[in-house]
Amino acid sequence: MMNHALGLALLGLAACRGDARQEPGVSPPAPYGPVPSERQLRWHDLEYYGFVHFTVNTFTDKEWGEGDEDPKIFHPSALDARQWARTARDAGMKGLILTAKHHDGFCLWPSRYTEHSVKNSPWKGGEGDVVRELADACREFGLRMGIYLSPWDRNHAQYARPEYVEYYHRQLEELLTGYGEIFEVWHDGANGGTGYYGGARERRTIDPKTYYRFPEAWERVRKLQPGAVIFSDAGPDIRWVGNERGFAPDPCWARIHPEGIFPGVADPKRLGRGDPDGTVWRPAEVDVSIRKGWFFHPHEHPKSLRQLLDIYYDSVGKGCCLLLNVPPDRRGLFPEEDVQRLLELKAVLDDSFRADLARGKGAEATNVRGNSAAFAAGRAVDGDRSTYWAADDGAREAVLTVDLGGPVRFNRVRLQEPIALGQRIASFALEVRQGEGWREVASGRTIGARRLLRFPAVTSDRVRLVIREALACPALSTFEVYWAAAEEAVPPAGR
Repeated sequence: MMNHALGLALLGLAACRGDARQEPGVSPPAPYGPVPSERQLRWHDLEYYGFVHFTVNTFTDKEWGEGDEDPKIFHPSALDARQWARTARDAGMKGLILTAKHHDGFCLWPSRYTEHSVKNSPWKGGEGDVVRELADACREFGLRMGIYLSPWDRNHAQYARPEYVEYYHRQLEELLTGYGEIFEVWHDGANGGTGYYGGARERRTIDPKTYYRFPEAWERVRKLQPGAVIFSDAGPDIRWVGNERGFAPDPCWARIHPEGIFPGVADPKRLGRGDPDGTVWRPAEVDVSIRKGWFFHPHEHPKSLRQLLDIYYDSVGKGCCLLLNVPPDRRGLFPEEDVQRLLELKAVLDDSFRADLARGKGAEATNVRGNSAAFAAGRAVDGDRSTYWAADDGAREAVLTVDLGGPVRFNRVRLQEPIALGQRIASFALEVRQGEGWREVASGRTIGARRLLRFPAVTSDRVRLVIREALACPALSTFEVYWAAAEEAVPPAGR
């Protein structure tokens, strides 16, 4: 099967210039609204990757450090970034993003611009570099590497003054030039407050809209890491989903109006739902921790398997990417119970999406673009996510029906739009044939990059997608049907 991101990129090119494979006189749909860039298409294809929160807070049992922590407190006894990367790979994650510096200002690499870093810790005699070790481990295990550099710094004496911004930009450049390819640069929305600030121990405030000079920082990212996506409330590539509980709303449009949105300054509800008529493509990322806190705390335990499954379907399943935090403990290792839970999640998801019951089956649609075989309903069930069914330009409703070849049992459906052409579908229902009629088993608003539908198990020989509303002629690249047997045995989230 063609790589999904590459396939979608080719779709976008075909939509702009016409595809030689198309029948004469039948052109692909024109892109509708803003469309994703190549770097955004690659990001969409990741679906699931990990966050690694690790710093002095791990040893002080705090979520936010004060900035006055002695570097000597950072002393993991058995730090092994290879264990982190191996676990992430085995769990199905595609990358890891490291908190290279959190709000406490302690740097996990020996930055030349500060003494508040691992170089003044006892770990490896001050010769260690956590960022380097993780970057090397990610390359070894085939993962992408991302970095989080907190704009807020409760340690730095010059925070809230112009000198600090220069410091922040120089550190960003260190991370972007010294550790190989970076796939995501992550900006937190925390912006000032009380801190140590070099001994001042006071409250400092800044204007988050202007202080950090983010446009300059982002220009630097573009120059040094052109393939990296940039995350913040405001993007410019991907946005926050508006909560840290692990879910996206429905609808969750990949586009949004950027006016009035700045890092740390935005309406969470608006960030979650996006805008159907948004002027920029800025899809949402869902960030959540496997435990209650972001950093390791001895009294906490990982979420249940059912909770993680719910998070997966409410994030990846609603067109977002899932950024799941797994905090190393004071040894510098992912705790055994967290590792076990991640592998349990992977096993269940592998079982759920192992066999597409609709692949290669007969399909028909109430509207096929130009009656062309190039856009026939079968394109949505051919197992190739780079092809797609499409309707005529004037269509805003349609029904796509799959003949499963006889009664089969199923409880999951995966849908995808060819997002290189934009996002179109605004309301839909999933129906199954029961006797001589049809019964609705699921419904929703947006599909976009991906929609995973869960419903009680049914047995039927036909299933159909009823597109009730589309903003432009509808198109669908994927209509997959699954029987998720293992999920049926997973205990409820409360247990």
